[in-house]
Amino acid sequence: MAAAHAVKERLRLLLAEHEPHQIRRRPYDFYDAAARADMEETSRLATTIDTWWPAVLLALTEDVTNARTEGFNRIIKQTKRVGCGFTNTDNYRRRIMVHIALTRGQRPAA
Repeated sequence: MAAAHAVKERLRLLLAEHEPHQIRRRPYDFYDAAARADMEETSRLATTIDTWWPAVLLALTEDVTNARTEGFNRIIKQTKRVGCGFTNTDNYRRRIMVHIALTRGQRPAA
């Protein structure tokens, strides 16, 4: 259990970094902790981070996120659940746009 916690903490430290020289060092700490833990779960986590590393590195260095897209997707899914099977796509689209306009307000473009 302590080994899994150590891996989680190394990953948390990695994802909290913004300085390039620290970002280059932290993955090795994380992968080392995952290898020392010798657990299926930590190995799978290390494989996932390795697979997604280009996207993770871009998010850490360029401060790029998909939060806005995820927010709109959440609103669309909520509207779909409440709509209980809209059959007219125009009404469905209008309902989504109205919901976004009423709940989001005006925000500057990113």
